[in-house]
Amino acid sequence: MDTLAVIIVNYNAGALLAETVASVARSTIPVDIFVADNGSTDGSVDGLRKTIGGAANVHIIENGANLGFAGGNNAALPHTRGDWLLFLNPDCRVEPDTLARMRAAAMEAEPDVGMAGCLIRNVDGSEQPGCRRFIPRPWNALMRVANLGRFFPGHPLFRDFNLTGTPLPDRPVDMEAISGAFMLVRRSALEKVGPLDPGYFLHCEDLDWCMRFTQAGYRILFVPDVVVTHVKGGCSVNRPIFVEWHKHKGMVRFYRKFFRDRYPAPLLWLVYLAVWARFCAKAVYYGLRRNG
Repeated sequence: MDTLAVIIVNYNAGALLAETVASVARSTIPVDIFVADNGSTDGSVDGLRKTIGGAANVHIIENGANLGFAGGNNAALPHTRGDWLLFLNPDCRVEPDTLARMRAAAMEAEPDVGMAGCLIRNVDGSEQPGCRRFIPRPWNALMRVANLGRFFPGHPLFRDFNLTGTPLPDRPVDMEAISGAFMLVRRSALEKVGPLDPGYFLHCEDLDWCMRFTQAGYRILFVPDVVVTHVKGGCSVNRPIFVEWHKHKGMVRFYRKFFRDRYPAPLLWLVYLAVWARFCAKAVYYGLRRNG
């Protein structure tokens, strides 16, 4: 059985990085771990080196600058080998059998499965939004920003694209999109689809990739009985406005890239306006909270 390559992009994840790498290293299958560091200044890489000692299967790639999530992952790709790759956030916890079970589920599926994700939970045990979802098309995004779904609960026209809160399936199922925090990818599919789009700095590159995998004819699998804990925001919790800026900028890029020729221009401009209005509201909220 091939060694599974695990890519972890780090930017000031603190002690969480070493904890995540340690949890992956305890896997029941052989793993090669590649930590792509985006110029961290918090000592997280030094802490990792002390933790791993001379472990031969942990490789640190120092990018020297913050290349973003997509750029950091792409920098590690040429160093990897094997038929499957796991893209994992530096603030995730996996169990010893997590990777073995995920790879088995993906390999047992049809060969047109190019990517697989699992159930991601918050520290309190609740399901984390985004680990199973529809592609957020412009109309759905507009309905979400306007919060119209609360007036028409259950109506498919106003449904949320996140499936959090809906019953979990009892077996692996196809999904339009999964979370970038945990993406198990078939190398042959990646080579056909191409790497993550570095035009996104933070957020939405996972949606972009899911869209491209689907367009290339690959299925995306969601495995509900494999669970990972994600300490969300470990790398960016102290810079919420920065994160929100790139999240909203990424959404605009995503809509322009995939829907510019499929939706009327007035609707798309309305969506762009709603996205930036939402960012402004978030920025004011975080600014006021920071100032007490």
